[in-house]
Amino acid sequence: MTTGQTEGLIGMLTVFGILVLLVLPSVIGIVRERRVDRQIREAERARREAAGSGPPAERPVAGGYFTTTVTHHS
Repeated sequence: MTTGQTEGLIGMLTVFGILVLLVLPSVIGIVRERRVDRQIREAERARREAAGSGPPAERPVAGGYFTTTVTHHS
């Protein structure tokens, strides 16, 4: 490898490392939210079963998360 190729490789690896550091907190947050949602669903299902309301009704799960931000611009 030439010096230019080595510098290019180091630059690409640096950019990739920064990208991973920026994306990692979001991925961890998504995984944690999904785990919490699953625990909430299981607790609701157990509460319904304990109350004797029959078999739990399965709620359709959305295809993913949908968030909006509403701002007023003049």
